[in-house]
Amino acid sequence: MKFYFRFYAVVSGFLLLCKPFAYADVRLPKLVSDNMILQRDARIKLWGWANAGERVEIKFNHKTGKTVANKNGKWAIMLPAMKVGGPYIMEISAKNHLTINNILIGDVWFCSGQSNMVVSMERVKEKYPEDIAGANYPEIRNFFIPTVSDVTNVHDDLPASEWKVANPTNVLDFGAASYFFARQLYLKYHVPIGIINSSVGGTPIEAWISEEGLKQFPDYQSKLVSFKDTAYMNKLLAKKPAPAKKPETDKGLTGAIKWYDTTYVPKNWHKFWLPGYWADQGVKGLNGVVWFRKEIDLPASMAGKAAKLFMGRIIDADKAYVNGVFVGEITYQYPPRRYELPQGLLKPGKNIIVMRVVNNAGKGGFVPDKPYYLLIGDQKIDLRGDWQYQVGDVFEPQWGAGMGNNFSAQNEPTGLYNTMVAPVINYNVKGVVWYQGESNAGKPGTYQYLLPALINNWRNKWNNTNLPFIYAQLPNFMEVQYSPSESQWAELREGQLKALSVPNTGMGVNIDAGEWNDIHPLSKKPVGERLALAAEQVAYHDESVVGSGPIYQSSKVEGNKIVLTFNNIGSGLITKDGGELQYFAIAGKDKKYVWAKARIEGNTIVVWSDDITDPLYVRYAWADNPEGANLANKEGLLASPFTTDVQ
Repeated sequence: MKFYFRFYAVVSGFLLLCKPFAYADVRLPKLVSDNMILQRDARIKLWGWANAGERVEIKFNHKTGKTVANKNGKWAIMLPAMKVGGPYIMEISAKNHLTINNILIGDVWFCSGQSNMVVSMERVKEKYPEDIAGANYPEIRNFFIPTVSDVTNVHDDLPASEWKVANPTNVLDFGAASYFFARQLYLKYHVPIGIINSSVGGTPIEAWISEEGLKQFPDYQSKLVSFKDTAYMNKLLAKKPAPAKKPETDKGLTGAIKWYDTTYVPKNWHKFWLPGYWADQGVKGLNGVVWFRKEIDLPASMAGKAAKLFMGRIIDADKAYVNGVFVGEITYQYPPRRYELPQGLLKPGKNIIVMRVVNNAGKGGFVPDKPYYLLIGDQKIDLRGDWQYQVGDVFEPQWGAGMGNNFSAQNEPTGLYNTMVAPVINYNVKGVVWYQGESNAGKPGTYQYLLPALINNWRNKWNNTNLPFIYAQLPNFMEVQYSPSESQWAELREGQLKALSVPNTGMGVNIDAGEWNDIHPLSKKPVGERLALAAEQVAYHDESVVGSGPIYQSSKVEGNKIVLTFNNIGSGLITKDGGELQYFAIAGKDKKYVWAKARIEGNTIVVWSDDITDPLYVRYAWADNPEGANLANKEGLLASPFTTDVQ
């Protein structure tokens, strides 16, 4: 059987390059494959390609469907809606015969967005080891779509991928937020859950919307017109000649002894306190290569054992060496540095850790408030503190850098809809889970229009005007501001909040699940479980569920106070930490906000300040990182940030 499927995969890959009339055998889309989950209680559409006029028959779960491929070699068969069940086998017969195994009928969720939907369980394995070890759920399955983008053509199939069953090995490749979302639904409803994860890091929302869905946005429409100009696109996509390879100029690599070598003797190296950035420790404006070195002493009881080196996060790229041996590298700033050290590498007594760090822009160095230690068995050796550093290379300023051709289809309107959404539309889903917004935070004002446009666009494409749409509100990020201030992240959260006016939507609030120094926070379990709560309310119509924290509804001025009312108060309003309400600000007609006092009165919040006699506006948790914002319901779910000021 393995040989058969390998052969079939090779043939399918070849046929992708051919025109429809050239298909020699019936071919199925990538989604229709072993281990798939089909949507319950909805008609099942199965489709594919064959020779023009070829007869195709499908037998599945005691049902049979027949059709004939059209002149373009395309065919589709509709089977009746089915209840939860499986595993089943599907037989497809034409000139050739295909068998699809281990099929379940359950609920399928299309999970999409940018990097925080991509972040895998492998990335958070140190945070959730028990969840990974216990991930034996054969009825939870994941289909991850590899990145492909195109602004000129709508694709009819996805790149190669496969359905994977949740087990402790496979789950490492599952998106963490989507896995915790699926697991909560599965444990509550005991229905097979399929995840189609279609996400790409660093991408804006407009890339995920079809051409029709962007009609109300003139700027994007003008781009789409340009994309139809073949000459323009040819020029845009023309490959530039590869730059000539420059000779190595890093002194740490060009000397008689490499700086990571155990025989190298450092001279005139400087002190560095790790973690931190070299711009804050005496090296101003340097883009280049900086080497870092630390000696540690190990007792004989620790020597020789396998270990793990945790070096937090580094901006931008690094290579790690222990006792002169290369142990790993990361080429960009976001992933955590976790390097495995084999048995026998660590010695009794002196051991040398060397990090070669390359930075191309901004402040290079080691991100604070991250783990920096050596783990040997269950013992940790703290690596924070005094290190030595030496500059290995200084990069020349690249005047005009960024002015050339930076076109990337995945960042352009329709660029990902065409390739990673359109090929899925034939596949019925229970609903959508969306986690995105970071890449639109630079222009937050339009998000309140783009998110509803995406929702309506996808609902139209799936031909389901009530398709449940659940999304994650942006978490807390960046430095804490201790005075009321403007915030692009707060503006974008407000746009996300306003999208709740679209029927059959739900939102998870995550202003306590972020990290000030990491746009990819590791606390994905609460994010996924809050999304599941919203889905339980919106998609499963579970009246026993409070789907989110309090949502601002209205305000009323009463003298020098403003009284606020909320939806989703659940069993009542509380402060999550038991203290006084935090992070309310108030303003008069000049919109100059000051911190306010606030108290809970029944199901309302009363807000005031002795400095504002004629208040008009209130804001709550209006900041990039509203640390300490604590309004919640008794179910423990935080209130969404909001403003009563018209945006």
